[in-house]
Amino acid sequence: MTSEQQASEKYAIVAVASSAGGVQGLGTLLGALDADLPVPVLVVQHLDPRHRTLLAEVLSRRTKLRVKLAADQERIEPGTVYLAPPDRHLLVGPEGTLALSNSELVHFVRPSADLLFESVAGAYGPRALACVLTGTGVDGAMGVGAVKSRGGTVIVEDPQTAQFPGMPSAALATGSVDFVLRLDEIAAAVRGLVESKRQ
Repeated sequence: MTSEQQASEKYAIVAVASSAGGVQGLGTLLGALDADLPVPVLVVQHLDPRHRTLLAEVLSRRTKLRVKLAADQERIEPGTVYLAPPDRHLLVGPEGTLALSNSELVHFVRPSADLLFESVAGAYGPRALACVLTGTGVDGAMGVGAVKSRGGTVIVEDPQTAQFPGMPSAALATGSVDFVLRLDEIAAAVRGLVESKRQ
């Protein structure tokens, strides 16, 4: 295998979706990841659009990773967590450039995990790793299908131990899930997958 082929097989991005119970879930997941994580992390957490969010500040206190609200046309960097701002869809292009959109709600929500996952699948294909954490509703289910169909990998929080099982259950029902793990097991799986493809 050429080094070019090996490079193309490495995970390049992690996308995470959460809703109800997600602040705690994200704190647990991100808190167990090291500052030298070799990929960026994009996060859709459903937030109340009527209020300025303090999510970046809250999560910054729980993780060694850099955490920030995503900006339109920003280039993503390893070891950084990019949060979808309230009421904006978060998308990523093949060159690793973020786009924010206030296009229509998807499944009654904006930001939408489905749109994030679909953009990650289109831009990164088999180099994409998607995670669905606690939440109500079905957001993310269509998106995990897109990630899987492009050769990416999908991790879902075990609905039996999730604070709110709706989103994990909907993702699981698609048949597109590779790993079903307790919340406290997901970070180790992410680290293992990202690092194993780098050897």
